[in-house]
Amino acid sequence: MKLLFVADPLESFKTYKDTTFAMMREAAARGHQLWACEPADLVWHRGARVVARQARCITLTGDEHAWFSTVAQAELALADADAVLMRKDPPFDSEYFYATHLLGQAEREGARVFNQPAALRDHPEKLAILEFPQFIAPTLVTRSADAVRAFHAEHQDIILKPLDGMGGMGIFRVGPDGLNLGSIVETLNQDGRQTLMVQRYLPEIVKGDKRVLVIGGEPVPYALARIPQGSEIRGNLAAGGKGVAQPLTARDREIAEALGPTLAARGLLLVGLDVIGDHLTEINVTSPTCFQEITEQTGFNVATMFIDALERAVQKT
Repeated sequence: MKLLFVADPLESFKTYKDTTFAMMREAAARGHQLWACEPADLVWHRGARVVARQARCITLTGDEHAWFSTVAQAELALADADAVLMRKDPPFDSEYFYATHLLGQAEREGARVFNQPAALRDHPEKLAILEFPQFIAPTLVTRSADAVRAFHAEHQDIILKPLDGMGGMGIFRVGPDGLNLGSIVETLNQDGRQTLMVQRYLPEIVKGDKRVLVIGGEPVPYALARIPQGSEIRGNLAAGGKGVAQPLTARDREIAEALGPTLAARGLLLVGLDVIGDHLTEINVTSPTCFQEITEQTGFNVATMFIDALERAVQKT
């Protein structure tokens, strides 16, 4: 198959941990052809198809640093690829949003895009959990400072976070003393101009914020628990958390098996569920990670499971 990866610049990849690289490596081992471009390369003209101008056809070198070689560079119509993988990292900003519309047009022209563009737009990673209240902790989404104060009065120990954050950015904890609550709310909601999310603090975070991967509607049998270090409350790897792979708990599997088929039916081939204790906290769809950490620690090749699912999905279309 000819696979086009829409991603961040190849030169920025940290191949020792990058999930997109793991996908590429497994695909190349099966003889699939690798192409890559950035969202900025996507172009549409009236009367023509969506193309990736300056798409690069690459081979993998096996060198940790100069890890790829460009064997060709050309304009590539997305519909001429067997599969297009949208792997641009967050944030889901206006340019990411516009890219999903170009990818949606490419779908109308016959392209097969994973995850599907409309599904990416319909599942904002923090707000997507609202559809599944039976699995989430007490949660509030609001612009109102008064509503936040009432939520804190009820639950005493809370987490506040922006809806567009990533990697643990902008997450605050406020305990029973309410110290700095007003200042934090003002910072996050910009005097009522921006919506924020508030959740009851889950003490199980000390055992890790688990990333449960779901591929083609089926859970990967291992999660990566991202454990906060030192005085940090955030387990995100980008915030210094330690990643420890572990088998899914019965509750992890219950959540994944309940959500997996529904999300897969909507065009989400790969999903990363974030679970703290028994509670779902986020549904990651833009560029879920942790393939390499799980594979290295358990021997279960997550990329193999993913490319298997990708091949099946392409055959069905």
